[in-house]
Amino acid sequence: MRTLPSELEDHLLSGTTTVCNCWKITRRDGTSQGFTDHDEALSFGGVSYEAETGFVGSESLSRIGLSVDNMEVHSALSSGRLEEKDLSNGLYDNARVELYLVNWQSPEQHIIIRSGNIGQVKRGALSFMAEVRGLAHHLQQPQGRLFQSTCDAQLGDERCTINLDNASFHGTASVTSVDEDQSIETDGLGAFESNWFVGGHVEWLTGGNVGAVSEVKSQLNIVNADITTIALWQQLSIAPAIGDGFKIIAGCDKRFSTCRSKFNNQKNFRGFPHIPGNDFVISTPK
Repeated sequence: MRTLPSELEDHLLSGTTTVCNCWKITRRDGTSQGFTDHDEALSFGGVSYEAETGFVGSESLSRIGLSVDNMEVHSALSSGRLEEKDLSNGLYDNARVELYLVNWQSPEQHIIIRSGNIGQVKRGALSFMAEVRGLAHHLQQPQGRLFQSTCDAQLGDERCTINLDNASFHGTASVTSVDEDQSIETDGLGAFESNWFVGGHVEWLTGGNVGAVSEVKSQLNIVNADITTIALWQQLSIAPAIGDGFKIIAGCDKRFSTCRSKFNNQKNFRGFPHIPGNDFVISTPK
């Protein structure tokens, strides 16, 4: 049972109310943004809630038990803080969402009525729709370790222990050419062998995509010309430009042989390379 702050409860029982909805979004990078369906901006809890942004919530469904509650929020990309490139670059993936009921005459009178995380996001030319999933959706996510032949750690995390700040595992360069499919060329990675960065990622340091992370699809070195071509799995909302700086991190296919030969880190391998697979199950005696 939800307990209302006494002043807000008195206001709701008065018969004449001045309430509105406010949404607080905490992005993956820690940035907090506020939006309200009121016609004037509000501020409480150290967050400013922007008005008239076209940020509208659908009917919210609540269920008894452990099924996932959900709602949808719709918004035009009219706010100066809601940009297409931020959506494309994943800054809102699994972002924390808190929905407040607020007395707009006295914003300190508010209560959080729902919280969750952003799930599926659909984008149009001028707007987007985001699914807000209730906290119960965490119960549907796999927990614990998986028994599999490949490693279940992330390259560079505390279980892997590889130090990605080591110059052997990353490089910095700038774009010298861009193809139509957003494949980029650079002349600053000639010291790394071909496919060293496949499965890794690019972190954009300058240009229109600052802060974005792109997964590397392929890498080709042209040794004689000291040119490296990098293809990305997903095109960026803003095409890279000549001179854009980036940091590129080595890739790992999570196989034991790669862990041993590429990273010399076999003692921290977090998979089960000798576990019987499908071939063992269906094999017959010779």
